[in-house]
Amino acid sequence: MLCIRPKTDARVELNEAELTPEHGMAGDRWAATRKPSEANGINQLTLMAARVVEMVAGARERWSLAGDQIFVDMDLSEENLPAGMRLSLGEAEIEITELPHLGCSKFGARFGNDAMRFVCAKELRPLRLRGVHARVVRAGRVRVGDRLQKQPQ
Repeated sequence: MLCIRPKTDARVELNEAELTPEHGMAGDRWAATRKPSEANGINQLTLMAARVVEMVAGARERWSLAGDQIFVDMDLSEENLPAGMRLSLGEAEIEITELPHLGCSKFGARFGNDAMRFVCAKELRPLRLRGVHARVVRAGRVRVGDRLQKQPQ
């Protein structure tokens, strides 16, 4: 699933999107709201495992409420995807960043405090159940169903 957040609390599900190092996912508010300290794109994109979001959100039409842009069928753990790991997705290439993705109060409000405690539990953080931050390193078009593949290090 691909999703943009054009403004606060708004979500638009897409079949395809353009990723660029300058703007992240085209149409997403990240580029317009980033702080100067985020100019390196450390939190440009967020990915969440489809199996985890399905567990906490239930129906697929509620997944976008998590606030992530890309929902994937992949192990997002630190062991599988360490910071610096590059992944190809469609025509684009992204890089996993070291910034932990711990969610926000909106996640808890939308899915409940138990769900928030679960995905952010300190002992489970290496699994990155809440998801992972990434940045775009090579621009390109991505489509729902594109294969996400690790690139050789």
